[in-house]
Amino acid sequence: MRALVTGGGGFIGSHLCDFLLAKGWTVVCMDNFITGSERNIAHLSSNPSFQLIRHDVSTFIDLESSVDCILHFASPASPADFQRLPIQILKVGALGTHNTLGLAKAKKAKYLLASTSEVYGDPEVHPQPESYWGHVNPIGIRGVYDEAKRFAEAMTMAYHRIHAVETRIVRIFNTYGPRMRPDDGRIIPNLATQALTGQPLTVYGDGSQTRSFCHVSDLVEGIYRLMESNQNQPVNLGNPKEITVLELAQKIKEISGSKSEIVFHPLPADDPKRRCPDLTRARTLLHWEPRVPVEEGLRETLDYFRKVVQAGNVSSGLAGASR
Repeated sequence: MRALVTGGGGFIGSHLCDFLLAKGWTVVCMDNFITGSERNIAHLSSNPSFQLIRHDVSTFIDLESSVDCILHFASPASPADFQRLPIQILKVGALGTHNTLGLAKAKKAKYLLASTSEVYGDPEVHPQPESYWGHVNPIGIRGVYDEAKRFAEAMTMAYHRIHAVETRIVRIFNTYGPRMRPDDGRIIPNLATQALTGQPLTVYGDGSQTRSFCHVSDLVEGIYRLMESNQNQPVNLGNPKEITVLELAQKIKEISGSKSEIVFHPLPADDPKRRCPDLTRARTLLHWEPRVPVEEGLRETLDYFRKVVQAGNVSSGLAGASR
């Protein structure tokens, strides 16, 4: 089997490349490294089953070789990117999805779209089932990412219905683990780097808002199972065990041994109060649910960020969010 992974130099994309190669697949990684990092895939450079193509998927894709499956993971995805790269996010969600779907049609390849729990916005239904249509502010700061992914889902289903492309849609909830960007504004990289560099741990609002965190190894297993299934409707993948933002900060402080104080800042605009997946569809159709305990995953993630900090690859001004 031969797969094209767009955004393969990113956090989740690089782990997906590793996973598929371990399964015996040939992997073509396509990335323009606007937010991804060559460090994430450097260990694959000598693997004869791995190929890197530097390309922006928002422009036409010309892939001469055959491909059995396209996994579209290209997109800036962190809160810091929403303000820094809004047009690029919209373009990769619209043009990038269109180009990769067109390639899937031409190559008669299976297609998997990496969507997101952000399609639910600040949800009024809890936990969020795939049948929930969401509560999204289309013109807010987060709207560029929310609406780009909602459009990408609509485009994917249109190609499935009109062109009979075999499609899959995964709605990814909060995911964490090694290779996250230390400065991307998500809560775990923020708190981890703050704890390890002696900065105050930043909690937004009063810290009572909840999140649920899935380790990246569990996520890629679920993605693979979805790709191998016959399910063309969206499927949530994430961890249903909620934790408050304040509890998370306290856990990271304890595990890291940090002496940093916890400080409170105003809640960002349109920041969701609760975010938790309904996993009924994943459990029933994929026989999947997360296995890595949060404490175990946090220890591994903190070990990774400790190396990043020691290497001096952390910026001093960390953008904040509760995501």
